[in-house]
Amino acid sequence: LSGCDSGFGQATARHLDIMGFQVFASVLDLQSPGAQELRRSCSSRLTLLQMDLTKTEDIQRVLQHIQAHTNSTGLWGLVNNAGFNDTIADAELSPLGKFRACMEVNFFGSLELTKGLLPLLRSAGGRIVTVSSPAGDMPFPCLAAYGASKAALSLLMDTFRSELQPWGIKVSLILPGYYKTGTTCDPAFWNLQKQQLLASLPQELLQAYGEDYVEEINQQFIQFMKVAVEDLSAVVNSITEGLLAANPAVRYYPGQGLGIMYFIHRYLPYFVRDLFLKGFFINPKLPRALRREHHNDVKK
Repeated sequence: LSGCDSGFGQATARHLDIMGFQVFASVLDLQSPGAQELRRSCSSRLTLLQMDLTKTEDIQRVLQHIQAHTNSTGLWGLVNNAGFNDTIADAELSPLGKFRACMEVNFFGSLELTKGLLPLLRSAGGRIVTVSSPAGDMPFPCLAAYGASKAALSLLMDTFRSELQPWGIKVSLILPGYYKTGTTCDPAFWNLQKQQLLASLPQELLQAYGEDYVEEINQQFIQFMKVAVEDLSAVVNSITEGLLAANPAVRYYPGQGLGIMYFIHRYLPYFVRDLFLKGFFINPKLPRALRREHHNDVKK
């Protein structure tokens, strides 16, 4: 189970431990408050492992530990939960490095971990449950770096689902609504990210879009965070069902508002979906260069 420092990973690790399973829970930092909380609240069956999904040596160390402890039994389930995003901005304003960082954790890290554990999963005829995002299915405004990595992850897992069927491995995707997890709901964190983004933007881009454009996006996102759901049990239950149900669903959609969102996405014209996503999530103002007052200034 990856990404157990906070959020879905931490709650799921605790839930599976209470149910009596042997859980291998990876955390970024063994001394983090989340890791200490798991030590305090879980049984001795739970093993905490340090792993940064961007570091092959970390992944290999975790693989070796799990192989040593499950060689005779195989591994019943892998939960790919670790996720990363630290950018809320238009694709044009998001540095390439941000796209790469999201792909490293959300796609390549999960791919390497999954491939490494497949021999053990095959021997047990086990399960793979992966937390993706509706942002991987739809073009949420200002989430291109995160959404593109989750789109790649979702397609990868759908491919695994089809290819691993002969081995008896069942693969499920979890696409949660918006929940309070980790730093995702900390305004100070996002304000810092905004300042760093503004400082890194080329002058021409800053002129075209305007600093107030980036400020407005950040303010809207911080407002949106206030509706994030604190109770993570719907997601934990979906992950658990993916691991334990005789016939788990291919996709789970825990969270409010996802039904209407996917209905609009599938059955209504693109412009309706785009309007809905802007109304629901972030609706950026016009970039500075396109505003009437800017044109008037230029004429003067």
